[in-house]
Amino acid sequence: MRVLARHAFRRASLGGTCARAFSAYPHAVVLPKDSNQALGIGQYAIDFINGKYGETVDDKVWERIEMFHTDSVMCGVSALAMKTNAPTVLRNEALTYKDSNGATVFGSGEKVSPEKAVLANASAVREWDSNGTVFGYNPSIPGHTAGEFGHNDFYPVVVAAAQVTGSIDGKKALRAMIASDEIRGRLAEVFSLKSYKIDHVVHGAIASAAVYGALLGATPEQIESAIGMAVAHYIPFRAIRAGRDLSDSKGSSAAISTEAAVLSMRRAMAGFAGPKDIFRNPESIFRFFEPTTGSTASNKDIIDITLGNKQRWGPGDAPFNLVLSHSGSDFAVMGMHFKLGLYEHQSAGALQGVVNAVLGNPDLLSAGPAGVKGIEITAYEPAYGIIGDPAKKDP
Repeated sequence: MRVLARHAFRRASLGGTCARAFSAYPHAVVLPKDSNQALGIGQYAIDFINGKYGETVDDKVWERIEMFHTDSVMCGVSALAMKTNAPTVLRNEALTYKDSNGATVFGSGEKVSPEKAVLANASAVREWDSNGTVFGYNPSIPGHTAGEFGHNDFYPVVVAAAQVTGSIDGKKALRAMIASDEIRGRLAEVFSLKSYKIDHVVHGAIASAAVYGALLGATPEQIESAIGMAVAHYIPFRAIRAGRDLSDSKGSSAAISTEAAVLSMRRAMAGFAGPKDIFRNPESIFRFFEPTTGSTASNKDIIDITLGNKQRWGPGDAPFNLVLSHSGSDFAVMGMHFKLGLYEHQSAGALQGVVNAVLGNPDLLSAGPAGVKGIEITAYEPAYGIIGDPAKKDP
C-alpha cells in the first residue's frame, strides 16, 4: 500500500468499504486501494457536504471556491452572449426538455430536466477554455503525482441540485463545489486518463455523480451505483481532441459526460443497480489499464495488458489510494489556476519565465545573442504533448 501502509490508522465501517483516518492525514479521509472506493467517495460526499466535520474549512478555501465559481459563470455567460455554437445549440436543446421540478439554464427562468440544464451550462462555462485548471500533481501525498489535468466545468451540477431541491443555501452549495473539486482533483492526482487516450472529464463525471447524489439525499450505495454506471457506460476518448480542426465535442466533453453522470444518479435513486465497486472491477478502466494482478502495473504496453494479461480477472486492489480532505486548507481547489485567456498557460508560463530571467538579469545578454549557449525550459508535459501535436503547429 505504498508509504501510506506504514502509518497507523483507525477504521470506520462504511458498509462494504473501509475509510481510514491515517495519522499522517488528520484533515482527510483516506480510501485505501483495498477498499470499495466508489462507496467511500459517496460517503465522503454525504458527510462533507452535510457538515459532519463542522466548520473546519479555512477561510481562504471559501474565498477560493467563490472566486472560481464566479469566474466560471462569467465564462459561461460571455460565451452565450457571443452566441458561440455549442453552448447555443445545447441551451436550445435543453429548453425543449421542460420539467417543473428541474433546473434552469443561463439566461432563462424556465425549468428543464436537470441533466439538460447541466449539459447546457457546463458547455457554456467551458467554451472559452479559460476557466480554472488543476494539474493533478501533489508530491506532498505519496502516490498523488499522476499528473492528469482537468477543469472546474462542473459547478452547474451543484446549482442544478439546489434548484431541484429548493432547500440548499449558498454555504452548502459552496461546500458541495469544494467537494466536487476535491474528488475530481484528487482522482487526477492518482490516475492519468490521458496516458490511455481517455479524456480527463471522467474524473469530473465521477465527482458530479457523487455530489449531485449527496445533495439530493442519495445513499452511499446509490452513489456507488451511479459512479459505476458513469464509468462502465460512458467513457470518452481523446479522439475529440485530435487533429488541427476541433469539433464542438472538445469543448463540450465535460458537459456531455456530466449529463450522463447526473442521469446515472437519477436512475440509481429510482432503483437501477449499476456496477458495484468500480475501482476494483478488473474490467473497468482503472484495473484494466493499470492491473494490480497478473501483468505488473509498471508494464505500460496497452496491447500486452489487453491481450496477454489473463490473470487480471478476479479479486484485486484498485491501482491507488485516495486521500480526500475535509478540513484545513489542503484542498484540491487551492492548487487550481486561472488561464487568463491563454490557450495553454503552461507553455505561456514557461516562455514568460525566460522573459523574466532576461529582464531580471540583463548581464545574460551582455555579449549579445552569440553569448547564449543554450536555453533549457522545464514545462508541464501536456504543454509539449498537446501543443506539440504537429497538427497544431500551423495555425
